[in-house]
Amino acid sequence: MDLLIISIVLAFIIISLYTEIIGPAFTFLIGVIVLGFFGILTPKEILSGMANEQIAVIILLLLLGDIIRKTDIIDGLFDKVFRKTKSYRGFLIKMIVVVSGFSAFLNNTPLVAIMMPYVHNWSKRNNIKPSKLLIPLSYAAILGGCATLIGTSTNLIVNGLVTDQLIVPGLKPLELFDFTIVGLPMIILGSIYLILFGNKLLPDRKDVIADFSTKSREYLVEAQIRSSSKLIGKTIEGAGLRNLKGAFLVEITRGEQRLSAVSPSEIMQEEDILVFAGDTESIAEMINSDTGLALTQVGMFVKKPHTEVLEIVVSHNSTLITKTVRQTGFRGKYDAAILAVHRNGERIPGKIGAVKLKAGDVLLLLAGDDFAKRSYDTHDFYLISKIREFRKLKLYKSITLFGGVAAAIFLSAIGVISLFMALMILMIIILLLKIASPKDIPKSIDYNLAIIIVLSLAIGTAMIKTGMADIIANFIISVFKPFGPLGLLFGIFLITNLLASYITNKAAAAIIFPISVTAAINLGLPTTPFILIVAFAAAANFITPIGYQTNLMVYGPGGYSFKDYIKIGLPLTFIYMFVTVAILYFYYIY
Repeated sequence: MDLLIISIVLAFIIISLYTEIIGPAFTFLIGVIVLGFFGILTPKEILSGMANEQIAVIILLLLLGDIIRKTDIIDGLFDKVFRKTKSYRGFLIKMIVVVSGFSAFLNNTPLVAIMMPYVHNWSKRNNIKPSKLLIPLSYAAILGGCATLIGTSTNLIVNGLVTDQLIVPGLKPLELFDFTIVGLPMIILGSIYLILFGNKLLPDRKDVIADFSTKSREYLVEAQIRSSSKLIGKTIEGAGLRNLKGAFLVEITRGEQRLSAVSPSEIMQEEDILVFAGDTESIAEMINSDTGLALTQVGMFVKKPHTEVLEIVVSHNSTLITKTVRQTGFRGKYDAAILAVHRNGERIPGKIGAVKLKAGDVLLLLAGDDFAKRSYDTHDFYLISKIREFRKLKLYKSITLFGGVAAAIFLSAIGVISLFMALMILMIIILLLKIASPKDIPKSIDYNLAIIIVLSLAIGTAMIKTGMADIIANFIISVFKPFGPLGLLFGIFLITNLLASYITNKAAAAIIFPISVTAAINLGLPTTPFILIVAFAAAANFITPIGYQTNLMVYGPGGYSFKDYIKIGLPLTFIYMFVTVAILYFYYIY
């Protein structure tokens, strides 16, 4: 009866996730409730995932990624590699090479956490949806991680099973580069696949991190060409100002002269004031951009260590009404600069400082730390939304943040401390040094993702507890065993990869490892290829978000569905399977 119930629940989950009948979190919740109702899972087993160290590590890494994203350091570091790259394919190639290369020697999960903020920001700056890049980021990390013993925790777990003589006595521990014979060719082939087919197979989803409600409002904003700007002497078209994402060049003010219909061949001069019509995100991008443009209203605010781009609406009994932007004294009174004014889509002529405010005007602000305190009980305006946050860290804080992440990875890799404890200590240091605010931490947690992980682990527990996982494993191996060593390798890869997709790669490796090695010994075959096939099949997990940590990390930010992973991940899985089996068979057995 238990096997029948778990089979029905699994079928429901797979169908629901693929067809997107209901959300993934609710799908797993229904499945787990059914298993709990029939006594297959106890409440303790359902909730045990909340105490799972790996889940906590993923959440901590995502929190660190969010903290890093709010600083301007990561952009500066990665800009040295990606600065001149403007095309999707060019960025994809560089990203895959960098990430897969580092993943071979660093734990790929923290690497993805560090890289995600930059990939997200680059995609926004270049008008490319993050959904076109985040799955390739995860896959590149997986491909690189599979190339060495230390690249992924799955390989280390399999090696742990090898050295545990209680399971299968007499096995020799795996060496660092035993995985490279398959891992390196697959980095090349997997990269080629992602570069050629990624754009076609990946969804073109809206940026779920962006605030959609602010996208509809368009502002006029002034930017002045600095004396040191590289734009001086360039044409509008040559400087790339005709194709800014989310912003359109309306006019140029040159002294007393105003150029309305700006020609693409117009040559820019020092102290020209360029008026752009743009949405909130595009204006926020201009604040810290390296285009050589300075927003006229920003001034010294850009040097503040912590600023936020906010939207407010002027109230009907406001003292700001009929005053010009300059007369409001907004900087001194509220610790904020008015960047732009929106008035129901109306074109507001003249310089921003001379605009007379009306009730209902929406103002875009660049606010300092004191804004919240100074505006707490004001009736002049109401806060609508926060668009962007900028943090300029002092050198010692930057070193602490990035040095702490590097130290956590290194110390966990050499076994001095667990990655969980290292990250927890780092988070405490970050809060003590006020690199991040304790109030902002809960807002950065993706609770929906945490629920999915916890409940998917409960489903995996049910599969193991009822014997369903063993039944599936033994059935697949018995089917493929008559086809000889080659067929057996295919069968082991298929079942390990399938189980890893739904009960986590670690559980799948633990279940299949003794079966695979025993089958090799019984057939008088070398054990090494049957050990490695389990490791590769468990780690090379591309077809579901819940099968591997990095897939889960990009799942929410990319706005992906389960179907997206199957669409691009299934062909890659088959490529990985055929290459792995062929190399292991001809190198070790044939």
